[in-house]
Amino acid sequence: MRRRGRSERATLADVARLAGVSPTTASKVLNGRSDVAANTRERVLAVMAEIGYKPTTARHERTRDRALVTMLDFVESRYAGTVLQGILVAATSARAELILHLPPGEAVSTSRTAARAWIAEQKASGVVGVITLAVAVPDPVLFAAEDLGVPIVTIDPIDTTESRIVSIGSTNWAGGRSATEHLIELGHRRIAWIGGPLGSAPSVERFHGYQAALTSAGITPDPALIRNEAFSVDAGLRHGRELLELDERPTAIVAGNDEIAVGVLAAAKELHITVPDELSVTGFDDTPQTQWTTPRLTSVRQPLVGMGRMAVETVLSMADGVQPASRHLQLATTLSVRDSTGPVRSS
Repeated sequence: MRRRGRSERATLADVARLAGVSPTTASKVLNGRSDVAANTRERVLAVMAEIGYKPTTARHERTRDRALVTMLDFVESRYAGTVLQGILVAATSARAELILHLPPGEAVSTSRTAARAWIAEQKASGVVGVITLAVAVPDPVLFAAEDLGVPIVTIDPIDTTESRIVSIGSTNWAGGRSATEHLIELGHRRIAWIGGPLGSAPSVERFHGYQAALTSAGITPDPALIRNEAFSVDAGLRHGRELLELDERPTAIVAGNDEIAVGVLAAAKELHITVPDELSVTGFDDTPQTQWTTPRLTSVRQPLVGMGRMAVETVLSMADGVQPASRHLQLATTLSVRDSTGPVRSS
């Protein structure tokens, strides 16, 4: 293939012709449309990477010093919003533009060719690093980013065993243990757990902390009091209702995050169970909503803003060639005691 000179910039029409597709199809691939066959998409992306095609719209052509991509698949939770606040503040301070992305589609996630083209497009538009928030980074993206020199830092990774990326999280195990120990000190012995997905490393670590606190106190964890599903209000409501309708219901519930805890509070209200007189509840994250619940929620504080800031500082340092001292960075958790926990009611 003949190399182009500086004045001969590749166009979308060139891409379409070399890939054997129409300009409309090439445009759909460029814009991430789903109505394109996987093999066609891969062929078009391969041609883009081969000829060095760069989009010419104003969105891609604006000048900037450097940019960061943040990938996440949920934005409605207070957790995500608080972490993003830290990312935004740090990026602004560093004069870096912040671009929000959903995780890449199936083609980029499964094809090395497509992943390389996607990373190359980000790099060509000024992106110097990628930050992911509680999402799994597919192998093809990891390989492409490493090959093209675009560092990736992940916050609260799904898999903490992945050694090819730098992760930032909190001391989840210690946080789960401290919440449970707080309840034990208040006299509770029948303590339930409602956590997030079993595939989530942070949720599993918090659960192990809960188990460790019970075992250290000589309390055998009761499988009937353990639930795992999703980090959502709906999951907390449903599982909270089930636990509170047991013949021998728990006197306390440790929730895997604040969203679950809010659902538990709603279930208790629905069943006319008073908090904390009849039930104590703890959350995890210490998001701003803990101040809005009735009663105010006791929660394990993750330094969410600090995690966002550290992610930006770390990925920019890596872009400058400075590697962090550790591949897995953890910030300390603390327990914020409020009104949703109290001494167990004497029978």
